[in-house]
Amino acid sequence: MENKISLNGKWNLYIATNDEYLAINEPTCERQLENAKFLKLDGTVPGNFELDMQAAGFIEDPFYGENILKLQEYEDRHLWYCRKFIFDSSDDDGRVLVFKGIDTFAEIYINGQKLAETDNMLISYRIPVSGKLLKENEIMVHIKPTVIEAQKYNIEPCSYIYQTYNAGSLAVRKAPHMYGWDIMPRAISGGIWKDVYIETKPKNHIEEIYMFTVKSENNNAEVWTYFRISPLDKIKGYKLRLIGVCGESSFDKEFPLWHNEGKMVINLENPKLWWPKNMGEPNLYKVTAELLYDNEVKDSFKFNFGIRTVRLDRTSLTDNDGNGQFRFYVNNQAMFVMGTNWTPLDAFHSRDKERLPKALQLLDELGCNMVRCWGGNVYEDKEFFDFCDSHGIAVWQDFAMGCAAYPQNDDFCNRFKYEAEYVVRNLRQHTSLVLWAGDNECDEALTEWSSLTSNPENNKLTRIVLPDVIRRLDPIRTFLPSSPYVDKIAFEARKFQNLPEKHLWGPRDYFKGDFYRNALAHFASETGYHGCPDTESIKEFISPGKEWPWKNNDEWLIHAACMEKGENVPYSYRIPLMVSQVETLFGKVPENLEEFALESQISQAEAMKYFIERFRTAKWRRTGIIWWNLIDGWPQFSDSVVDYYYRKKLAYYYIKRSQQPVCLMFAEPDNGYLKLIAANDLCSDTEVEYTVKDLTDKKTVLSGKNLLNKFSSIEIGKVIFDNSKPHFYHLIWYTDGKKLENHYWSGTPPYDIDEYLKCAKKAELINL
Repeated sequence: MENKISLNGKWNLYIATNDEYLAINEPTCERQLENAKFLKLDGTVPGNFELDMQAAGFIEDPFYGENILKLQEYEDRHLWYCRKFIFDSSDDDGRVLVFKGIDTFAEIYINGQKLAETDNMLISYRIPVSGKLLKENEIMVHIKPTVIEAQKYNIEPCSYIYQTYNAGSLAVRKAPHMYGWDIMPRAISGGIWKDVYIETKPKNHIEEIYMFTVKSENNNAEVWTYFRISPLDKIKGYKLRLIGVCGESSFDKEFPLWHNEGKMVINLENPKLWWPKNMGEPNLYKVTAELLYDNEVKDSFKFNFGIRTVRLDRTSLTDNDGNGQFRFYVNNQAMFVMGTNWTPLDAFHSRDKERLPKALQLLDELGCNMVRCWGGNVYEDKEFFDFCDSHGIAVWQDFAMGCAAYPQNDDFCNRFKYEAEYVVRNLRQHTSLVLWAGDNECDEALTEWSSLTSNPENNKLTRIVLPDVIRRLDPIRTFLPSSPYVDKIAFEARKFQNLPEKHLWGPRDYFKGDFYRNALAHFASETGYHGCPDTESIKEFISPGKEWPWKNNDEWLIHAACMEKGENVPYSYRIPLMVSQVETLFGKVPENLEEFALESQISQAEAMKYFIERFRTAKWRRTGIIWWNLIDGWPQFSDSVVDYYYRKKLAYYYIKRSQQPVCLMFAEPDNGYLKLIAANDLCSDTEVEYTVKDLTDKKTVLSGKNLLNKFSSIEIGKVIFDNSKPHFYHLIWYTDGKKLENHYWSGTPPYDIDEYLKCAKKAELINL
């Protein structure tokens, strides 16, 4: 029961260099900005200032050619967003000005009075404006340049590990990737990147509702609801009512208030449980919370809630014989994870919202049952989590830190604590959220990336700050301090390659090489392989004459995240790496772009297929894989399987087959045989009738019928491994009246591309 007045839309945008800003007195209203004669543009909210400059013709498309490098010239810009609005109400009690996202350091003025300051891009701000509003109002937001503001913080010698472009990011709460990453450009940016509105709530209202499952067993669930009501003048006469419906299952309970905070306990018989994709239905109760006074509704709040329990069973290490564990259990049933890493949807995050629906559709179509929200990104909004809730896609959520040793001083710890409290409160109600992870690869950075090895257990942020926040605000969820996590036992043993959960990147050589084949990890939370975009896409972001050849090509390097020109600059290895992967597989590098793009996509597709099936054929010795990554956040040469323009690479289709819930796959050669493995990830038994054809020798080598138990993985046949020449096997099976397919390519590289294409066409994998 809230009322919102949107302030989205057209604003006036003023832009000045830092020197121009320092030459004037601090502006507090738009008239002073006009007198200063700063650059004035039409600004868009939500938006980023570079996009407004592009729309006005002051800069060219940052994603084209070498233009992204030119944005570095604008890193010192001050921004002022101004607009007027009418507030036609005699009663402005309880009004709050809400900024869902400001990037990053800002001062907010209403009618010439400074009301608030911000210093965090990743959270929302709520600013009381009761008594501050007139009938006609002027709002002005001054956004300061992040690269200059960051210099006011001391990161100290303990922060000795970071990527080359990222020192300025360490003490600043802004999406880490924006400073430059191996998958994203340096685009420091600024702007009001999310919605702005004025909100009114009733004087007596529900401030927080948090419903969670304490236990679910023997067809009975115990559900607790924490609540916090706005301060009440009196308690007697107030009640909180919870009404929930999921199909034929429901609950309706009233609770008289004895304080404005507390908990309600609901016991449900035969509840409808929430399950991840394949394991069952993602059942959600539609819940209405009502604040009643003398049985009259004073405020209400609606949300979805799924009854489920989740736990993570992990060991500190895995021994060389594979003994160890990293396994999720949902409702006490082991879950085999197949998913992807969720990376930035756009370098300019004001465009995330428009890109979200297509990206979520891709995620669902691929059959992913988990998505890892990577720590170099922003935090996703309600729309993302609502989709995952309703589609049975479990969410692993990193906090926004990655690949660095972050500051440990009290100031940074306190700012990070404030962010963590906001994020946990904002996301904890979502059923799909199954794991909090402290960061991306910060433990690994401390232990493996420097000769000055440090004990990650001394990291205050992930060993003190976050555990305390989660224990207080979300006590039922598992917390993993880092990904990969190096605990006390692992650090003392110095067996970092024996961690049960790893990011399997390694040398990125042949995808069936020793590193990938011999990896001990039970769970891979990152692994991927390069794949060139389609030529159609390349021509959209590479200027004419630069599309080919790849050698000595600045634009190719820039669109592989090199944010400067020259030899041996950060990330300059990525294009040669992609080329070497093609050469390894096929023995030579094509001489034209079309053939190179195709062979690179085949290389990536076969690699991603191998990574997934390597884990699936070893279920439950291996328990999950979250591959890298779904879609690009800008036009580039990368590991994604869908490019920035939504064009699907060949790997997308191979992954879709490898992640079918009922899937037939060949395991790698063992004692002279290729074992045919059938995996059933569904929650019910199913029968398969199958045929395996060798398209190389044009004969059927296996056929049969098998009953597959639920959640099982079994060997159903085998063929002799012939290493004298490559063989292309086409696997066809029927289950529940549906025809399903897969393939397997055996042998040792280099392979004959023409022979591969001939067989792939027969299997209808590639249409040329």
